[in-house]
Amino acid sequence: MRTYLECLPCLLRQAVEASKMATDDERLRHTVVKAVLRELQSASLDARPVDIAPRIHALVRDIAGCEDPYREVKAESNKTALRAYPKAAQLAAAAPDPFLAAAKLAAAGNIADAAIGKVFDFGAAIDKAMNRRFTIDHYADLQGALAQADHVLYLADNAGEIVFDRLLLERLLPRRITLAVKGRPLLNDATVEDAESLGLRELAALIPTGDGWPRPDLADASSDLRCAFREADVIIAKGQANYEALSESADGIFFLLVVKCETIARDLGVSVGDLILKNAGHDGNDV
Repeated sequence: MRTYLECLPCLLRQAVEASKMATDDERLRHTVVKAVLRELQSASLDARPVDIAPRIHALVRDIAGCEDPYREVKAESNKTALRAYPKAAQLAAAAPDPFLAAAKLAAAGNIADAAIGKVFDFGAAIDKAMNRRFTIDHYADLQGALAQADHVLYLADNAGEIVFDRLLLERLLPRRITLAVKGRPLLNDATVEDAESLGLRELAALIPTGDGWPRPDLADASSDLRCAFREADVIIAKGQANYEALSESADGIFFLLVVKCETIARDLGVSVGDLILKNAGHDGNDV
């Protein structure tokens, strides 16, 4: 997905918020903002938001001297999600189509996006998801692809929501599953540490994505991720950032997310708040 004009002030806002969590030193915060403004001024509109964002958040970390400004946000998100998880698991198990319910609940967990906010009501998101349909609904495509798949690559997104990814990961078994998480967080991204602490290694092989987000040319991807992209029969990509990074990819990638900003909504032709299960290989959105 290309960078829209509205993406630039959004990235600046993220940097301001991250700087406040990274340091109490007002001078350092001003230094961060000035550096980010210079970076945004030089950024090409031909670049994608996920090409620019890693540089923005690296400036915050380096100038403020804080490796993970979102550590507390991530920890609280995981705790809150774990409290809501039993209800989600019960709803999925009791649904007429447990796999479809698990997919909707995994998508609903995508509200945990620190680019949008820092407090997430997972209980409300669960209730809402169970009473809605996917606005872009390529569930039949996913079922067909999985019926012939031996290996699934699952690109995780954020802490908190990764708790609800378990619902879908469990239902992908006994296929071989590779779960790709960030080697280091940019915002509140789930890392290997998060996945291991939540017991997901028992369901999937855990690999780091490398620097930044995955992209079709796999630039900056880890060797493990390159290998998984080649070998996987189906790729499930969670969240807005993975959509931004891989939206121009071919058939075989399925995007699973809740739309949380107007630019993503416009790009997809849907509304903010919609649940999306989209096959990248479809020319139309089938809204």
